[in-house]
Amino acid sequence: MKKMVSLTLALSLCAAMFAGCSSPSPSTSTPSETASDPGSAASSAASQEESSGAKEFENKELNIAIFEGGYGPEYWEEIVSQFETTYGVNVTMQISPTIGDIIRPQIVAGNVPDFISMNDNDTSGLISSLIRENALMDITDVFEGPGLEDTSPLKDQVLDGVLDTAKCSPYSDGKIYLAPFNASPLGLVYNKTLFKENNWELPETWDEFFELGDKAKEKGIALLTYAGQYPGYMESLLWPAIASAAGLETATDISSYVPGSFSSPEVMAVLENIQKISTGGYLMEGSVALNHTQSQTEMMMNKAVFIPNGNWMEGEMKDAPRAEGFEFGLTTAPSMKAGDARYVMTSVEQFSIPAAAQNPELAKEFLRFLYTEDSVKLFAEKAGGIYALKEATEWSKDYVSEGVYSMNEVYDVGNSMVFGFAALPEGCKVTPRDEVFQSIADLMNGAMTPEEWSQKVEASFTEVANTAG
Repeated sequence: MKKMVSLTLALSLCAAMFAGCSSPSPSTSTPSETASDPGSAASSAASQEESSGAKEFENKELNIAIFEGGYGPEYWEEIVSQFETTYGVNVTMQISPTIGDIIRPQIVAGNVPDFISMNDNDTSGLISSLIRENALMDITDVFEGPGLEDTSPLKDQVLDGVLDTAKCSPYSDGKIYLAPFNASPLGLVYNKTLFKENNWELPETWDEFFELGDKAKEKGIALLTYAGQYPGYMESLLWPAIASAAGLETATDISSYVPGSFSSPEVMAVLENIQKISTGGYLMEGSVALNHTQSQTEMMMNKAVFIPNGNWMEGEMKDAPRAEGFEFGLTTAPSMKAGDARYVMTSVEQFSIPAAAQNPELAKEFLRFLYTEDSVKLFAEKAGGIYALKEATEWSKDYVSEGVYSMNEVYDVGNSMVFGFAALPEGCKVTPRDEVFQSIADLMNGAMTPEEWSQKVEASFTEVANTAG
């Protein structure tokens, strides 16, 4: 049986990872505009089920909590309205860039949402805490069963390999506790126009990467900037570079906290190259102090050639100033040698249903509803994103922007990889993800060496192993 969330949830801290767009305040969506009186609702239920084919649910109240990031609120507002109309239910939605901090005290007080859309690497650490507390519902049955439109098992409709990763199966027990939302390629975002104007070639290797940096220096342009306040963005560079240099097996060992995996000679070579970005004068001055939108704006003004990011950046920065003729491009992290395998970090955001949800069956139906073709197309149209479904790219091609669609071409030169840290054992007092990313500022400022970075992460792996017994 899953355990209820304990008070330690309120005290749990997590790494500073991705941050979404700012928003004035959380909003609440209620069905007051469309709700009918109880009598008319009851009398119309049978005819509605017959005409729509939708299931009938005794409990018609659904409470959902949504992280509002770079994709904005429009998709969620419309898909919730469609779900209410289709099923004759009431959905109360809380949506905010700080939703984790908003619902944390609610959960501790016993007011648990039925459905959550939020990453396990959210800055609030909420989902990581729920995973650690064994407080998420096993939703394997949803994926073993059919979709609402395609009668094949839903698991067969999801992109291959995603459900097997720690992003969806955090306990490595073959069960699914988090459902995949969108799938977005991450890597090094660049301005295609800048490359055309200077006759630059995209670098394949680290040597070519730094050679390009020398050419950019001559024009007063830094090679790279990043969101120093949210160093988790650097995973777009770090994990693919390690997978290329040391193999996917090493990346998998790191995600499972295997001692020695973050200190191999191949991994150390990558860490040294990341430090060289700073010590070699290739990092844009002031990057360590910038947030995500500030660093993205600087890059779009041609202050830096590359920024670690994903294809959502175009939509997130749609109103931001940029260099004339700016055109989004995305490339992979460098490899050590020409011809080495190169990898594209694929970001998979997540849905979950808390174990203490009051209406889990309606929450599961809402999840199935999100995986329908109309929902996928709506997400592409309103948010510019692509669901983690095999058919989603084809369904979305007429709705996403040319920039987002073209950035998916990065898969032509790199293999997709999904990286997610495994669940930590209960009682563990260290978060290795923190040790990986919170050390980057010290590395860039010269206060830490690659060896010290490696030792710090390895010490956290040892602590995990000791806690697990």
